[in-house]
Amino acid sequence: MIYKFKSKATGDVIMLGPNGDQLLRLLGREPAHKGIIEVVDMGAAIEAMQQAVQQEEARAAEAEDGGAAGASGKGVSLRQRLWPMVEMFKQAQAAKEPVVWGV
Repeated sequence: MIYKFKSKATGDVIMLGPNGDQLLRLLGREPAHKGIIEVVDMGAAIEAMQQAVQQEEARAAEAEDGGAAGASGKGVSLRQRLWPMVEMFKQAQAAKEPVVWGV
């Protein structure tokens, strides 16, 4: 399954199913084939994504235990995966446009 997030204020963001499911769960939603994030909910959604990134980075820092090994070679981080969505939500919020998705 592929999620396609759209807003009149931005370009589309496409995510693979497991990543889209993870995003929706971070936002307190159950994965669904279609949905909408209203403008009034975007501030909380942005905050939830930013907190999830901070928590992941804190866990990664603890796991590294001060070692010199960076994040390279460990796949795509949550920060990298969510950055387009945070930007989309910020722009949609500023333009007072909702974000919708479908599969």
